[in-house]
Amino acid sequence: MILNPEIEFLRGKSAKLPLTPGVYLMKDKKGKIIYVGKAKQLKNRVSSYFADLSKRDRKTERLVERIRDFDYIVTPKEIDAFVLETSLIKQHRPKYNILLKDAKGFNYVKITAGAYPRLQYVLNAEDKSARYLGPYVGGFFVKQSVEDANRIFMLPSCNLKFPSENAQPKRACLNYRIKRCMGVCQGGVSEEEYSEIIKSAVNYIKNGSKSSIAALTKEMESAAEKLEFEKAAKIRDRIAAMKRADTVQSVISSKTSDYDVIAIAYSDTLAAAAVVKYSGGRLTDKQTFYLGDGHDESGHLNLMSDFLREYYSDSDCKPREIYIDIELEIEEKIEEKIEDKTEDKALLQEYLELKIVTPKRGEGLSQVMLAKNNAAEFLALKAGRKSKESTAVEELAKLLGLSKTPEFIECYDISNIGESVKVGGMVVYRNGKPFKRAYRRFTVKEVSGTDDYASMREVIRRRFARYAESGGDDGDDFATLPGLILLDGGAGHVSTVKSLLEELGLDIPLFGLVKDTRHKTRAVAASGGEIEIRSNKSVFTFLTGIQEEVHRFTVTFAREKHKKNSFTLSLTRLPGIGEKKAEALLKRFKTKQALKEATQEQIGEAAKINPEKAAELHKFISENF
Repeated sequence: MILNPEIEFLRGKSAKLPLTPGVYLMKDKKGKIIYVGKAKQLKNRVSSYFADLSKRDRKTERLVERIRDFDYIVTPKEIDAFVLETSLIKQHRPKYNILLKDAKGFNYVKITAGAYPRLQYVLNAEDKSARYLGPYVGGFFVKQSVEDANRIFMLPSCNLKFPSENAQPKRACLNYRIKRCMGVCQGGVSEEEYSEIIKSAVNYIKNGSKSSIAALTKEMESAAEKLEFEKAAKIRDRIAAMKRADTVQSVISSKTSDYDVIAIAYSDTLAAAAVVKYSGGRLTDKQTFYLGDGHDESGHLNLMSDFLREYYSDSDCKPREIYIDIELEIEEKIEEKIEDKTEDKALLQEYLELKIVTPKRGEGLSQVMLAKNNAAEFLALKAGRKSKESTAVEELAKLLGLSKTPEFIECYDISNIGESVKVGGMVVYRNGKPFKRAYRRFTVKEVSGTDDYASMREVIRRRFARYAESGGDDGDDFATLPGLILLDGGAGHVSTVKSLLEELGLDIPLFGLVKDTRHKTRAVAASGGEIEIRSNKSVFTFLTGIQEEVHRFTVTFAREKHKKNSFTLSLTRLPGIGEKKAEALLKRFKTKQALKEATQEQIGEAAKINPEKAAELHKFISENF
């Protein structure tokens, strides 16, 4: 359920929009643009955000909760809206449009200075004395090319300086013995000869193996004609090494034109894209992009369309065609449904000036799967791979019959110490791990006597009142609704809180954590009974950990509050000290020992009393504490 206090205003305003192409700009409560979109018919598209639709992806739900107003710009044609939307996204960088973040920065091939330069892969161009090839956006091709060039041309990779100040040859290293280095340190390689080899290596990196093989073949034939057979043999070995490098290349395409392959992978609510580039029939580069949180496969069509536009809109080097993992040629069957807002393929191709293909079989499909696997692998690393905690959450969701795995879980407990201390604690788990920034402590204020049910209702009512007040502010942890609520208690607690959630209009899965006679987690309490969890070790361990954590957190707060109350009460026995002055002293000195060690001046300053009373109080504390 979407909780947006301005929903009726937004529905009324969107109903007055024209049925013309245009761009709309969604704004939050501070007037900041949080989303930019384009529409073939502004009225239908913008109204769809605020219609009573049951199916929305997570990202759209979060967006709609935060919208407080919108602006719009009418355009003559849909393609004009298309171009304007892209321009405004780049200008305002809205939170809910995808903002591409490459996993790597710029990459260079460094050619060091000196008589015997080296080839190196680097991430910056800070050495002014060196020459550089690049920058390249992706590092995959650069690293591989430098490694291949150093191996094929047997270039040194050590830290020795050539020519050596010591004329005596160095002791031969392992690379020289296994023919991975030409052995400049052993002598016999002139500066002129080395310079020609470096030129060939650079040509290999810049132009690929086909061009290099052709050039080296001519050079080999020329050397043979001049009866320079040793030189011709070395060149022959380099050509053979290049051909071997091509042979072991893991992905080779029968197509000779340049093209890109793009796929998107998902993990829970996270998404990542991979772009694999082919040139001259050979895989030449790979880039991976983290697309952020709040995504799922139901929004795949839109996410791919948005990714293509942002990735290629500023590109100076576009391929002739791209392969993607979803068919874009889908009409807007239901104009009002936000999920079907994807631009048709013809419009996107016109804007990007390239051909979009969705392969269904053969080599193209294999390459799309390669890209998808790369995206999934990057996402696994980004998310720290699937931890045992996230696995436990997935199993818990299945056990409880939840429609989706909860990203956020909140668990509540109540603790009482006599009549004076009544508190509640809320712990939060995100993707199966404690999210301590969002933990909250509550002092129960409205309940008379010891009533855990009433105390739990008060705590949870105040928590969701804070949610309503947050207005979707991303800086407020109360602004996020949990996907699951757990209570330290049984069926009675569940029944009490369930009626409260219904009153608040919140549809959030709710369960209790039941303990045995030894105060250990035994089962999960649901509205219709109990769910046994001991047979599922990962779920049992996970829920036991949550129940122990919320108990520890709540009891610690209760003890602190009790200690504070006791200290404050003891301070009011001091001459001339009321409750407010006692709280001021407690805030300043924290403990009795700190108060006893305080000077007369410090006590007087904290309690805001004159020197005479401060002296009297200081003496009393020294004698009685």
